[in-house]
Amino acid sequence: MSRIDELIQALCPEGVEYAKIGVLAQVGTGSSDRKDAIYGGNYPFYVRSKDVMRIDSYEFDEEALIIPGEGGIGEIFHYVNGKYALHQRAYRIHFTDPRVHPRFAYFYFLTYFKRFIVQKAVSATVTSIRKPMITDFPFPVPPLEVQREIVRVLDKFTQLEAELEAELEARRVQYEHYRRELLSGGEAASGRIIPLGEIFEMRAGTHIKAAEISDEPTEEKPYPCYGGNGLRGYVSSYNYDESVIFVGRQGALCGNVHRAEGKIYATEHAVVVTPKVAVDMSWAFHKLTEMDLNQYKTKSAQPGLAVGRVKQVEAQYVPIVDQRRHGEVLDKLDTLVSDISIGLPGELVARRKQYEYYRDRLLTFKELPA
Repeated sequence: MSRIDELIQALCPEGVEYAKIGVLAQVGTGSSDRKDAIYGGNYPFYVRSKDVMRIDSYEFDEEALIIPGEGGIGEIFHYVNGKYALHQRAYRIHFTDPRVHPRFAYFYFLTYFKRFIVQKAVSATVTSIRKPMITDFPFPVPPLEVQREIVRVLDKFTQLEAELEAELEARRVQYEHYRRELLSGGEAASGRIIPLGEIFEMRAGTHIKAAEISDEPTEEKPYPCYGGNGLRGYVSSYNYDESVIFVGRQGALCGNVHRAEGKIYATEHAVVVTPKVAVDMSWAFHKLTEMDLNQYKTKSAQPGLAVGRVKQVEAQYVPIVDQRRHGEVLDKLDTLVSDISIGLPGELVARRKQYEYYRDRLLTFKELPA
């Protein structure tokens, strides 16, 4: 039996009281606007995103939870203890009942608030919330000793996850630096500069109706379908049967680089890249990623990446033996920072699953009989 189980058995074996947030806390919005933000300001400024801005004045000096009133509903939560400013459409939840540990409340909201909001909403997508949707949220009030022990355990998980994320980010930065050095400086001595159109065949994919794409593969639709943002789903036919690279060519997807092999379907949202001369496709994938093709999109309300323009972009083309060596090295590095089945990415996924399991388990309470 864990320490938390022992505490629950000793202090609240019959269950815990549930009360609405409106009874336990003050709930309200701020009065600041994004235009009030100042780079390097003295105080945190909570708006309607995960990013915390800065400002030179504060509205509140307290311990509280912050959630957006629009956008990111049930996805964005902040815990604050001290002076801060708050956006007009973000909510503060300041607990006035001494029986509630604010950090415990943060974890409980993180786990259950979105489920509550979705149940209350007419549709599965909630774009905004109002104060009563927060004040009506039912909240358990176990003894403070139980809350503190739960906070201690979940804070440890949070710290470990943050350390793993920081280490993985450092590895990614290291990988990107090495890729840049290998594909720019290191290739200059052995390569020659030519247009991409002389190295690759490039053409837009073929349109397909969204209704023809299945989320999962079936006997009728076994072929992966790729667009500008990678895998979109599965379809009944294919238009390529080889190793290909996709470059996103519309809107925010411009310049995204993905790769695939075998029988696949490529949509018109991607520039499909295949070899015209001797090319190692691993090298080609890393080369096109490093080139940041997004910079060549049109400057319009609906930016696009024209196939003809991409063909004109010049690149360093190196002998195939160098391509294979560079591609192999970069594939290994890419795997170490991207493959969720091994190394740090795999450990981070496992820790997140473990954290979510224990968070759900620790924050589930039997309600005290009325």
